[in-house]
Amino acid sequence: MTYIDLIEKYEPYNEQEVRDKKAILDFISQNDNHLVRTNLVAHLTSSAIVLNKDYTKVLFAFHNIYQSWSWLGGHLDGDKDLLKVAIKETKEETGIKHVKAFSSDIFMIDVIYVSNHIKHKKYVGDHLHLNVTFLLVGDESDTLVVKKDENQDVRWFDLDDVFNHISEERMVPVFKKAIQKIKQIIV
Repeated sequence: MTYIDLIEKYEPYNEQEVRDKKAILDFISQNDNHLVRTNLVAHLTSSAIVLNKDYTKVLFAFHNIYQSWSWLGGHLDGDKDLLKVAIKETKEETGIKHVKAFSSDIFMIDVIYVSNHIKHKKYVGDHLHLNVTFLLVGDESDTLVVKKDENQDVRWFDLDDVFNHISEERMVPVFKKAIQKIKQIIV
């Protein structure tokens, strides 16, 4: 199954996801360079919500750019395997070694505005992340490692406590949706 098939197969959770799924698929069909950052308007990204094995905690990193606790993940840089990228980015950003997919299906879809910033001493203009998120399960006993060029800290949070730590207001609805979906799955 191709990454486009995976996105097409995804059943939107709410009206926001219906619209975002359509926007993502339309953008893919109209832009050959949607998998790479050279598309300065928008590009596909792959993120992860990582739960511990008991499904009681979520692993977040304090991101340098956004100055907030947030999920893990990143750019595809041409890779068409969305799940592989989510797992790779999770390992790179946290040091966690033992992580696997809860499911190979997409967990959430979101179009996310990214404001201009400096990364690696270079200007990055405003753009959109056409983001797919996967639900992963990691080993809470793994040693966590800060990736200094990406984040300032990595930590497990109780599902209900994570909102006391998120300072990026525009991401709160995304994470509320994630926690709501998780609670529906693990009941």
